[in-house]
Amino acid sequence: MAKKVYDNRELSWLKFNMRVLEEAQDSSVPIMERLKFASIYSSNLDEFFMVRVGALIDQRLFDDDEKDNKTKLRPSEQLLEIYSRVGKLAEKKDKTFATVSSELELKGVSRRSFKSLNKSEQDFIERYYSYEIEPMLNAVIVDRKHPFPFLGDKELFVCAKLASKAGLLIGLISCSGKFDRVVFLPNENGLVHYMLVEDIISAYAERAFSSYKIEERAVLRITRSADISLDDDFDMELDARQNMSELISKRKRLRPVRMQLSRELPAEVVNELCSRLELSPKQVFVEKAPLDLGYVFSLCPKCSQRSEMFYSKREPQPSRMIDETRPMMPQIEERDLLLSYPYESMKPFLRLLDEAAADPDVLSMKMTLYRVAKNSRVIKALCTAAENGKEVFVLVELRARFDEENNIEQSRQLEEAGCRVVYGPAGFKVHSKLCLITKKTPDGVRYYTQVGTGNYNEKTSELYTDFSLMTVNNDISLDACDVFKALSMGETVDNMRLLWAAPHCLQNRAVEMMDNEIRIARAGGEGYVGLKLNSLTDKVLIDKLIECSQAGVKVELVIRGISCLVAGIKGVTENIRLVSIVGRYLEHGRIYIFGEGVRRNIYISSADFMTRNTTRRVEIAAPVLDEELKARLADYFSVQFRDNVKAREQLSDRSYVHVSNDEMPLDAQKHFIAEAYANVPKPKPQPAPEPPKKQGFFARLFAWFKKKS
Repeated sequence: MAKKVYDNRELSWLKFNMRVLEEAQDSSVPIMERLKFASIYSSNLDEFFMVRVGALIDQRLFDDDEKDNKTKLRPSEQLLEIYSRVGKLAEKKDKTFATVSSELELKGVSRRSFKSLNKSEQDFIERYYSYEIEPMLNAVIVDRKHPFPFLGDKELFVCAKLASKAGLLIGLISCSGKFDRVVFLPNENGLVHYMLVEDIISAYAERAFSSYKIEERAVLRITRSADISLDDDFDMELDARQNMSELISKRKRLRPVRMQLSRELPAEVVNELCSRLELSPKQVFVEKAPLDLGYVFSLCPKCSQRSEMFYSKREPQPSRMIDETRPMMPQIEERDLLLSYPYESMKPFLRLLDEAAADPDVLSMKMTLYRVAKNSRVIKALCTAAENGKEVFVLVELRARFDEENNIEQSRQLEEAGCRVVYGPAGFKVHSKLCLITKKTPDGVRYYTQVGTGNYNEKTSELYTDFSLMTVNNDISLDACDVFKALSMGETVDNMRLLWAAPHCLQNRAVEMMDNEIRIARAGGEGYVGLKLNSLTDKVLIDKLIECSQAGVKVELVIRGISCLVAGIKGVTENIRLVSIVGRYLEHGRIYIFGEGVRRNIYISSADFMTRNTTRRVEIAAPVLDEELKARLADYFSVQFRDNVKAREQLSDRSYVHVSNDEMPLDAQKHFIAEAYANVPKPKPQPAPEPPKKQGFFARLFAWFKKKS
């Protein structure tokens, strides 16, 4: 029974990505959005191989006896199961892409093969190849006499088996980096016909290998591991930014973890490639859909006039809590404020930063930054504050995976403006979203604290669901002061007043809260735990949730991605119900709820219940103390839990099925969009202008002389 109550982290993630692919299969989703979901599925899988599979391969080589602490699977066993499931998912992805492509073709959007072109289109492609592609081609021969070329991560190549009497001869042509991926064919009828550059290069491969006959050809793509850590590979002779730059360079050359082929190649070719790349045949996947679906976003501008092919346009709305005609700080002094992205706009928080940067009474601004947008307004406000003579302290987390280069550049920009920039403590990523503004007032120093669940990123705030709490609560502000004081010394905090702060006082606080619900349930009361998370993998917290269920505590979980806990098992987790929502927006905000009614405690947090978040990162959870805001978050959670359109429920056999019941259809995200639009503050009526006073004789005479002069 013990094993049945747990699911493996990696296999649970693959189920999540399948739910993403299901959105591409959903006929109620507009057709171009379905194509985007197929692309998101593929890019998710790329990152999964780079990070998770790369880590498992390293773990297998180092110690294959180290088992997963929940399902007791060795790294090698996990890898075999992953390869098997990914192969099956590839077939589903290919069928999904073919279906979506057929429907798009009926709407005039068509990916063309060379053989399907008419004469004028062939002439166009011939000229395009001759002038735009061929001069920049780099074709190489691979045999035992020639060194094997470096195949970059996620680059596309045409791979050809060349006829040779001297033994196996392979030709490789790079298709990446130098060319536009999508080549649009001329069309006067508003149709969108295109070819992918790898298909064009493949069609003309004979010209690249004019001395040989091509026997077989396919498009090839390699995925490389990205499992490398700054903490594990730190050169004491270099500073943190130089170390990160070195790490990025090394990561590009890490071991291959997957090979994709667009069609079957002879076994001798595949075996040779596997030998050269140190891959096993199980790591080779033949896929009929394009190997990199990132190109689909290039099609969107060409179809922008076809509104029915996309989601209806929706923009973040002004918050009903905020008066846009008044400065932000006085409004935060009056009451705690909560923003819900992307339904509500991030602009009030950005306005707070801009106002603080310009306010002569603001003494300091402190922030933790994990991921920010390019040309970030947050960075601009912090730089302005420093240039205005304020103390600006910024922790920039250089180890935010795949955003390292942007964060390096942003840290330089902040330093040049006069900000004090530090990086995360050794061994702990700083993933918290925390901002502290200190202002001098006639009554003394006042603090304005903001705690968020998502990054300070204007772009993702329109795509991810997140929460942002702004308060002048003194205990929360003093806790924030302690966090920044510790971070400035490269340390972490051990105890807090109201905030929870990983790695030392978040997991244990959650356990204490659940223990309280267990005591209440065992005493005959109604215990309750509600969690909205991205992922649940922390075994300590999973086991405590199991204990909750066995004590009779009602547990409701809204978990978008991984869940290593299996709900609904009789006698073990039968009091736990778990749903996952995948829809238009990426569910990202975290809510923790303990208890119901007058004893309900609600927190928002940057932390998932994953071991990496609760014990190996600096994370913040903040209590929501305002009763109106608590009711609002409780309602938000309830709506999500009652979703029966986009929600899938986890069954006791670890599978997920669409929620189906007799209730009125409820799409939580659509509900919140409609609510945000309905709650837009109405402009305050302006008093009617007073009628102009009748001027006396001398006033009229003076006005006449002024006009003449």
